[in-house]
Amino acid sequence: MRKVAKGSALLAGALGLTMAASGCSGTAGGGSDQIDGATITVAWMTDPPPQAALDAFTESTGITVKWTVVDWDSLQTKIAAAATSNTYFADVTDVDWSRVGQLGTLGWFYPMSDYLDIDELEQDMPQMSSFKSDGEAYGIPFDSSYMVTTVNTAIFEEAGITEMPTTMEQYTKDLQQIKDKGVLETPLSIPFAAAEGLSTYWYQTTAAFGGTVLDDDGNPEFASEDSAGYKAAEWMVQALEDGLVPEGNINVTDSQGMQKLMAKGSVASTFSDYSGNVGSLYDVPASSTVVGDVRYIPTPGVTGTATNFGNPDGIGIPKQAKYPEAAAKFIEWITNTENQVDFAGGSGADKVMPNYPTPSRLSAMQALTESGELTQGEVLTELLEGSEATFPAGAPSWYPDFSRAVNTNLHAAAVGSKSVSEAIEDIAKTATSHVKENS
Repeated sequence: MRKVAKGSALLAGALGLTMAASGCSGTAGGGSDQIDGATITVAWMTDPPPQAALDAFTESTGITVKWTVVDWDSLQTKIAAAATSNTYFADVTDVDWSRVGQLGTLGWFYPMSDYLDIDELEQDMPQMSSFKSDGEAYGIPFDSSYMVTTVNTAIFEEAGITEMPTTMEQYTKDLQQIKDKGVLETPLSIPFAAAEGLSTYWYQTTAAFGGTVLDDDGNPEFASEDSAGYKAAEWMVQALEDGLVPEGNINVTDSQGMQKLMAKGSVASTFSDYSGNVGSLYDVPASSTVVGDVRYIPTPGVTGTATNFGNPDGIGIPKQAKYPEAAAKFIEWITNTENQVDFAGGSGADKVMPNYPTPSRLSAMQALTESGELTQGEVLTELLEGSEATFPAGAPSWYPDFSRAVNTNLHAAAVGSKSVSEAIEDIAKTATSHVKENS
C-alpha cells in the first residue's frame, strides 16, 4: 500500500527540480569500484529481507549491507536533498516510476546499463520500460505493481450477474443493476480526494477508453471531447452524479477506499485497484469482511479488455554512492528469481521479506503460481505480462506538477466547482506550458 498518499513527496520532488534548475544539480560522486569488503547502505521503505539471506549475500560477495528504513515521503525528500547538495545518502535506494524523468534529466542516478544487462533483464521484467527515460534505465523493477479491476463476486451474483463484464458499457450497466436491485446503493469506489490516487485512477480509466494521457513529447492527448482521457473524466464524474459512487468519496483517497470500502463490502468494485490487494488485504480476516469474495478481472475496455498501466517501485544507485559496483551486485542479487520467490513466501515463512509485494520477474510469478502461494496468481501473471508503462516515453520531468493539476482539477469537477470541460482544459494547459518551457 505504499504507492498511495504521495502528495507531500511530489511537492518535495518539485522542490528538488527547482533547486536543480537553479544550479544545484547533483553530479557523479566518484564512487569506489570496491566489492569485497565494501559496506553499502540501502535506504528503503520497508523492513529488510531475513538476516539469514543478507548473511548469505555477504558470504558470497564480501559485501556487508546496512539497511535503513525510511518512510516513502521522507525517502524522496532525502534523495532530492542529497542529490542537490552533492552529498552521500545511500548506495542503493528507491526509484519511483513517476520520478524517472526527473532522475534522468537531472542526472541524480546512474544509468543501470553501466552495470547490468538491461536487454536480458527486460525479457523477464515486463515493467522495465517504466524506469526508462530517453531509452536509458535508471532503475530496475523491484516489484510488480499495476492497476487492476477488482469485483466482489458475491455482490455481483446477488444482483444476478454471473458473467464478468469485458467492456466499459457492460461494466457500467452491471453497477447500475447492483444499485437498481437494492443490493448496494453505491457499488463503485472512485477516490476523488485531490491526491495521487485520483490521478492514477484517471490514467487507467483513460487506457480503458482506448487512449493514453501524453504523447512521446509530453503533449496532452486528452483535450478534445472525443479523446479517451476526456471520456474517462466524464465517466468518472458521471458515476458520482448518478449515485454509483458514495458521496463521501469526494474526500476519500485510494487507500481509504480499498481499506474502508472495498475490504468491508461497502462497494462492489474498484475499477483501478492495486495488484496484490486480494492476497494482502481483501483475503486477510483481520482487515477484511469479504474474504474469498473479491477477484481480479481483466480490465474492461471499449470493445474488450484493456491494458493495465503500471506503477511499480524500482531500485537504483544514486550518483553520490560510495560503492556503486557493490550496489549493483546487491541489486542483481535482491531482484533475482530465487530471492523474489523466497521473499514472496514461496519457500516458507522464514524466508519472507516483510511487506514484499508481488515479484517483478515473470519467472518468479510463474513459480509462485505453480506452487499455489500466489492468490489468483495465474490472472496476475497474465496481467503483468500485458501491462504497459503509464507514459511510454517515460514520466516527464515535470510529472509532479502535472499530477497535481490532474487530481486538483478532477476533484474540482467532482465537487461541481468546475465542469469536466474546464477541468480538462486546465490540465491540458499545464502539460502544454511545460512542453513549451522545455522545448
